[in-house]
Amino acid sequence: MGEARSRVAPHVARLPKSGIRRFFDIVAQSKDVISLGVGEPDFDTPWHIARAAATCLENGGTHYTSNLGTPELRAAICRYLKRRFDAHFDWRGETLVTVGVSEAIDLAVRALCSPGDEVIYHEPCFVSYAPTIALAHAVPVPVATRAEDGFALRVEDIEKKATSRTKALLVNFPCNPTGATLSEGQMLEVLEFCERRDIVLLADEVYSELRYDIAPDEQIRSFTSFPRFRDRVVLLNGFSKSWAMTGFRLGYACGPGDIIDAMMKIHQYGIMSAPTISQAAGVEAMDLGDVDVSRMRGEYRRRRDYLVRELNALGLKTAMPQGAFYVFADVSSTGLSDEDFALKLLKEGGVAAVPGSAFGESGRGYLRLSYATSLAKIEEAVRRMAKVVNGTCLAPSAAAGSGKTPAVCLLPKRGKQAFYRVNAE
Repeated sequence: MGEARSRVAPHVARLPKSGIRRFFDIVAQSKDVISLGVGEPDFDTPWHIARAAATCLENGGTHYTSNLGTPELRAAICRYLKRRFDAHFDWRGETLVTVGVSEAIDLAVRALCSPGDEVIYHEPCFVSYAPTIALAHAVPVPVATRAEDGFALRVEDIEKKATSRTKALLVNFPCNPTGATLSEGQMLEVLEFCERRDIVLLADEVYSELRYDIAPDEQIRSFTSFPRFRDRVVLLNGFSKSWAMTGFRLGYACGPGDIIDAMMKIHQYGIMSAPTISQAAGVEAMDLGDVDVSRMRGEYRRRRDYLVRELNALGLKTAMPQGAFYVFADVSSTGLSDEDFALKLLKEGGVAAVPGSAFGESGRGYLRLSYATSLAKIEEAVRRMAKVVNGTCLAPSAAAGSGKTPAVCLLPKRGKQAFYRVNAE
């Protein structure tokens, strides 16, 4: 008999398994682990938002809604976007409610791309981008971002990857996993590139409310805040991160009517509609959730500041992220790969973090740590990390000179939270 034919479609068989899931399969077999790896808020959904869902259920809200979503939620989304970002959309034909932002991304790519079309995206990035593009029979085209640029997206780098087949540019700022944001000027450069190349910008802004170090009266800018480009941008957003609503599986897309209509066609056959009770909770979040977001954002900022300070004190170079709830620590000084260091940290310290290479090649040498967990757990995780790092030789900084420089090991002073630096040749 000949070799059995695979029953799995080739384009699916070629998909890699998520680097995050693969790592957490190992975590699941470990005991007494503090996880700084999962991108999920540790806060419960604010009670009044959860109560809106319960009230909907009590009142018989157990039926399908319009494929586009309830009129109440679509109108609330448009009110929110106008209030927070000065973005203007018609809830009747330019807004689609989805099952999380992940579905919105998938729908947008499938609605825009024919087989062989190219979608440019930046790395490091959310792990689903390349697989989502490939599943639409399009071609994923990554563009590397770099620490020296604050992991911001440079238009000159995108230009080098653009071709006549480029259909869309997919971006995520604030960024998972780097926490990078873009200035208003950088956003305009990206929008002008899309206009010049006649491509659509897919803006994943699920962390848009989680931006730090901005003035209280400063207007948060979105790619949808610029009227000149409104026919060029599809906004992809959701409720999971900013409102701590991961279990509600609720997202949305806003953009030009022809694209939203095409996305709705795919959505109606695959999903029908987002959960009715989740949509009721979404209305409450959009209209009355600003105070909750502000409270959670303040706590994230406090955790961020502590974690960045302590990681740098351990010799793990970590820039201050301006958004989301992750830090992206450079672990190359340990002399280990990001995967090896993450495994060492897990097995010897009981701390779970995600290797940067899970987010693309340009994430290699880094570790993503989430501060979406309590400060007490973060403090304990840092203590455990210190014990692991103490026994790991740190390679010298490139700034130390071009001559041969011995590596440095950090050894604990007796009874103190400080370290001796000793040569390790």
